[in-house]
Amino acid sequence: MEISTMAQGMQLHARLLKTSSQQDQTHSQFLSKLFTFSALSPSGNLAYARCILSTLTSPNNSYYYNTMIRAYSDSPDPTRSIRLFLTMHEEPGVVVPRPDKYTYPFVLKACGRLRDVRVGEQVHALVVKSGLKVDLYVNNALVHMYFGCVDSGNARKVFDGMSERDVVSWTTMIDGLVDNDRGIEAIRLFEEMMESGVEANEATLVSVLRACADTGALSIGRKVDGLVKEGSIGSVKGNVGTALIDMYAKCGCVDEARRVFDEMTEKDVYAWTAMISGLASHGLCEEAMERFEEMKSVGVKPDERTMTAVLSACRNAGWIGRGLYHVRSMKKYKLRPTIQHYGCIVDTFVRAGQLEEAEQFIRKMVPIDPDVVLWRTLLWGCKIHGDVERSERLLKDVELLKMDSRDCGSYVLLGNVYAATGNWKEKAKMRELMNQRGLVKTPGSSRIEIDGNIHEFTAGDSRHVESDNIYAKLDEIEENVSREGYDPKVSEVLLEIDDDEKASQLLHHSEKLALSFGLIKTNPGTVIRIVKNLRSCEDCHSFMKLISKLYQREIIIRDRIRYHHFRDGECSCGDRW
Repeated sequence: MEISTMAQGMQLHARLLKTSSQQDQTHSQFLSKLFTFSALSPSGNLAYARCILSTLTSPNNSYYYNTMIRAYSDSPDPTRSIRLFLTMHEEPGVVVPRPDKYTYPFVLKACGRLRDVRVGEQVHALVVKSGLKVDLYVNNALVHMYFGCVDSGNARKVFDGMSERDVVSWTTMIDGLVDNDRGIEAIRLFEEMMESGVEANEATLVSVLRACADTGALSIGRKVDGLVKEGSIGSVKGNVGTALIDMYAKCGCVDEARRVFDEMTEKDVYAWTAMISGLASHGLCEEAMERFEEMKSVGVKPDERTMTAVLSACRNAGWIGRGLYHVRSMKKYKLRPTIQHYGCIVDTFVRAGQLEEAEQFIRKMVPIDPDVVLWRTLLWGCKIHGDVERSERLLKDVELLKMDSRDCGSYVLLGNVYAATGNWKEKAKMRELMNQRGLVKTPGSSRIEIDGNIHEFTAGDSRHVESDNIYAKLDEIEENVSREGYDPKVSEVLLEIDDDEKASQLLHHSEKLALSFGLIKTNPGTVIRIVKNLRSCEDCHSFMKLISKLYQREIIIRDRIRYHHFRDGECSCGDRW
């Protein structure tokens, strides 16, 4: 008997209970089908599957338990997966099957989803005790579990100790490293995988392209694109095509992103969104809106991420009215604005200097309550536009939503607001609070790719093997730009030190060190691409404009907010960032 709906299955079950014995073969076969449907079908019923399991007084294999544990591991409450697993060890007086190699992967998945590394380690110990520590599938699940628990160290130990690895093993490891902001290590592992002779699949390509996008590793991304073009791995469609668009856009190659997009014969909402987002982040806002209209015209319905990309285009172009129109129009697509959508609107007001409008928008938001990020955006605007009175009132009135004690960003911003007004005593209090709570400010860092290798710099960095040459070149650059009118914006350094020290600190910002290295290592006329983890300061922005004109170089910098294309002394952002 086939089962098409849960209701039909329950009706057939009731009929069989009336007309046949539970020992009847037909009854047993149907019960197995109904159990599987109830547990694993999207339209099933987990509670009913659990009832069926409880009627089995002595299941002769682990199938029923494994299926139930699997279903619970994917459910909204994965703890039930672990609880049922424990009954296979602890149920007194009841005959139950012992866990096998098919049991552990689903229990480990539940631990990863719960981020419960303590229980995960206990399950790992049971794996070793049961003699399954050499099983490929169990080891893959262990790697995935540890990454889910944000324990990349143990994930790497399991991976390194595996006597056998398949494409899933490598992909799980690469993907986990990317999720843990270790993209450079992920790229190295991908290269090691290719050298070992294991053939990548589409999931591998998507993961390594994510790593390339995060780190700015354009040369590796192009190699992956070459593999796809050759047809040896994957195809320019679906997830791989979308990942290529995203990678090229984030590496500053908009033309290449367009090429991949145009070559895709099947474009889903994710591909359209990647293209719109890439265009918006590079300041090509009109083109982004044109793509959005084209997307709708071919019948692809936007989702929440698409609308974030559209509103980002409005923000980057300074279109307040169009932004408000699009956030209000979301109901046409049966979408509700999220805090990210409202954040784009607030940021648009702030960048335009309309701080009163931004504050009123935040206070009147419904049905979502504003979060700390929105208030921080407004407070940042007060600092940038010199609205000391509003910033002081916000500090007393809003108290930055009773700052999350784990949120370093709020303390840093508050300290900077105090420093900008010359209130060094209050800034010192913010620093002391951070120290007491063990919070460390994220250091600014910049990456540049030279000949396939990623070089990373932090402010004042002297660890690089060519550090002496980099600083010598930087001194030369400073002399040249000073003759062109460069005047360090010492107000950007919010420390109680003299102006000469402030100027020295500004000169040694991470993106300037990366730029100096790029000028040393690349040929005249070559585009210089830099990826920065924080927002660029006003001084670095002015500096890059001068360099692009003086050295006749195009400089593309990706900061935390957007992309800056510096050409002939101008920036694509129009000085809005």
